[in-house]
Amino acid sequence: MSSTGDGMAAGGLSPLAGSAEWTRSAPTPQESASDQVGYRGPTACSAAGITYRQLDYWARTGLVEPSIRPAFGSGSQRLYSFRDVVVLKIVKRLLDTGVSLQNIRTAVRHLRSRGVCDLAQMTLMSDGATVYECSSPDEVVDLLQGGQGVFGIAVGVVWKDVEGALSQLHAERVDTGETIVGDHPGDELARRRNRAV
Repeated sequence: MSSTGDGMAAGGLSPLAGSAEWTRSAPTPQESASDQVGYRGPTACSAAGITYRQLDYWARTGLVEPSIRPAFGSGSQRLYSFRDVVVLKIVKRLLDTGVSLQNIRTAVRHLRSRGVCDLAQMTLMSDGATVYECSSPDEVVDLLQGGQGVFGIAVGVVWKDVEGALSQLHAERVDTGETIVGDHPGDELARRRNRAV
């Protein structure tokens, strides 16, 4: 079990270090395939349940920056990866529950350092001040028995929620810029536009 913040995790473990740099495990084939598709700001907002103003502020302040393409001045569009959108949704949930921005920044760095398999098995728990990572049911129970846990975010469930939301929205191929039409039955215009190209 790991934690972010000032508190101690159940079992006496100390909080995660809030270093500015993080290591990333080698991308899995699933990550490599999903990195070939990006999502523009409005699509990322819709899937994560945030406003465009929040997205813009978080990108400008470095909380959650797009990993595919940042904005380069006026008129350019940011392009977010699937993983970025998952992190956006988690940040929104943590903010809604009152976790401090400092602890959220540390949690974001920690999430970005983990591989896909790690994220699918991870549960984030918080008492409102400190964020803890629990990667097994026993760790969740230990944290709850310590009286510290108040709410939890199952990252795998958030992953599936975002996957479902994005399947109905437009994406963009990173290499060609081609729009990939989501599974939304009412978007005939976008389908016709793609056929014409």
